Amino acid sequence: MTWIGHGTVLVELDGARLLTDPLLRDRVAHLRRYVPPPAADALRDLDAILITHLHRDHLDLPSLRTLAHDVPLIVPRGAGRMLLRRGYHAVREVAPGEEVAVGALTVTATEARHHGGRGTGGAHGPALGYVIAGTRRVYQPGDTDLFEGMREIGATGIDLSFVPIWGWGSRLGPGHLDPRRAAEALALIRPARAVPVHWGTYAVSLSGRRPPPDYLSAPLAPFLAAAHELAPGVEIVPLAPGESLEL
Repeated sequence: MTWIGHGTVLVELDGARLLTDPLLRDRVAHLRRYVPPPAADALRDLDAILITHLHRDHLDLPSLRTLAHDVPLIVPRGAGRMLLRRGYHAVREVAPGEEVAVGALTVTATEARHHGGRGTGGAHGPALGYVIAGTRRVYQPGDTDLFEGMREIGATGIDLSFVPIWGWGSRLGPGHLDPRRAAEALALIRPARAVPVHWGTYAVSLSGRRPPPDYLSAPLAPFLAAAHELAPGVEIVPLAPGESLEL
């Protein structure tokens, strides 16, 4: 499992390679990437791309264009038409509870508490998480706030959960987990291991090569402290963008 940065994760399991929410550019609108993007070779030979929701930092069309157009896309119901018009033909729309087979794996869409639409005049669809199941079970919650259904997801037995602990700005908007609420989520999910994501990659930078703001790295320490308090049975594995964890 490799955390590429932000919400982008590469899962290599049972002979399949799945990528979530590819965001690979140095700059995205008013955001600057403060860690190098992955080498192009690292993201070849994908078996599927999973999109959790339609916000531009999770469904980034320029980043998608750098990947093969024939890679199957699993997307929230409502996003398919937009992608089909742009030349992506292997598109599968899903809603919470629906499953898709990817090689030997089963990918199940789950509930997420987040506004997942593209914005005014854009495509609309629910925000999703995904459970990737094979010889291991991996949970990618996407952008979400706390919800009681996390307990049910965790009851299936999660070997590894990614958990978002921040965003890209100095403040969080609604529908996100902050460090303490991320720890509360782990107390519900109870995975064997957890990797904090959605922090430390992008920050607001309108001009110039300014040094990274303090909030880029600030969420990790309070998350680790809260997780130790609220979810002591979960092994937390902090990764830097580009680092991997082998189960």
